[in-house]
This record gives sequence, structure tokens and C-alpha cells, in this order.
Amino acid sequence: MRGVEGTFSGALGAFRLEAAFSLQPTGITALSGPSGSGKTTLLRCIAGLTRMAGRLTVDGEAWQDETSFLPTHRRPVGVVFQEASLLAHLSVRGNLAYGAKRTSAKADVSLHDTVDLLGLGVLLDRSPANLSGGERQRVALGRALLSQPKLLLMDEPLSSLDAGAKAEILPYLERLHRALAIPALYVSHDAGEIARLADRVIYMEAGRIVAAPATPEPTLAGLDAAARDRLALAALRAGLSPLA
Repeated sequence: MRGVEGTFSGALGAFRLEAAFSLQPTGITALSGPSGSGKTTLLRCIAGLTRMAGRLTVDGEAWQDETSFLPTHRRPVGVVFQEASLLAHLSVRGNLAYGAKRTSAKADVSLHDTVDLLGLGVLLDRSPANLSGGERQRVALGRALLSQPKLLLMDEPLSSLDAGAKAEILPYLERLHRALAIPALYVSHDAGEIARLADRVIYMEAGRIVAAPATPEPTLAGLDAAARDRLALAALRAGLSPLA
């Protein structure tokens, strides 16, 4: 793999995108920034769902340039959105098989490996209506992987889940991270998710790729006495000595 190189320029109403970026051949790159900064727009341009002037190459293959535009259905890309959008009339097994049918490429990712990686074995005969939010997102991830993508795009896949469902799915995403042999772009504004999953971070602001804002130094200001006592006790249990 030779990674991903892209640049897009254009306007959607009053919003303007002027973004150039690159992704490493493997691993997860987080795309972060405030709401309205253009994260989802950039992801949709990469997927071919939004057409905007620019250039995009994936593993040396031009998906878009000055003279050509590869339509979405011909791009070997797996996309997972905020909502799983599973096919309601199919079982989990059927939804996974649908992902595999979308490609004629040699199967680098098998159904067995995907089911094992994402813990889907006990869910295969269930319908989407009988799945939790976290389970639906795991199935959506499996379906995307079985399309044999050269690039995986995830647009805030945990944002619609409650805290319990997020805690359930994050270990599976960490396993996916370790197993991925392709580049992945993970859109999120959640610093905790990014810290757990991403190898690197791209930051957006007002439609542009910018340097990430400086992280403020941690401080005890604002903590009440009880919170400071709990923090001191945790430090002592970890073997740290209090400062004189």
C-alpha cells in the first residue's frame, strides 16, 4: 500500500472546503474538529458521495483527478456512518453476505475472520430489529470490511450510542485497529475515542486542515477537597509519593 493523498476545493452553500491531506498506508487516522468544520464533508468527498473539485489517489490509483471521477459504487471503500443502516429484511448473516457481494476482489478478509474479530457469532441468525445499538454498529463494520475495501471510512460511528453501548463496542474497535492492513479515517470529536483508537490526528477548522490546538496542562484547580483526596489516594496506591 502507498497510502492516500487528497486535496479538495469547493463550496456547499455558504460553506467552503479547502483541504489537503494524506493518510499512512495502515492504521487509523482520526479526523477531529468542532461541529461544522467540514469533517463529514471531507469524508463524503473521499467516498465520492459529494463531488467537489480536487484529486484523490489511494494506493497509487487515481479515484479523482482533473479529468476523471470514479463513482462511489466503483470505489473499493468501506463506509460506516453514525447510523448502521442495516437491511431490515436480512439477518445479520445476510447483511454480512451483502457486503461480500459488493465486490469481485479477491477476499483478503474472510467471513469467518470478520465474525471472530467483531464477536458476531452469536448474532448471525438475528434480525437487525433484535440488536442493540452497539451490535448494529459491529455488524455495519463487518459488512464494510467484507466488501474488501482499500480504505475504511468511519463517520462518528459511536456518536448515537449511549455510554454503555460505547463501552461495549470500543474493545472491538481496538481489536480492529490492531488487525487492519489498510488505512482508516475515523471522524470524531470525542478526545477519549481518539486517544484509544487513533495512531495520528488531522484537525479541521472552517473547512481547512490546521494545526491541532495546544492541549492545556492538567491542573488541580477547580477540584473540590474530596476529589483531591481521591486523586491523592489513587496516586499513593499506584506507588507515587506525595510532593513535599
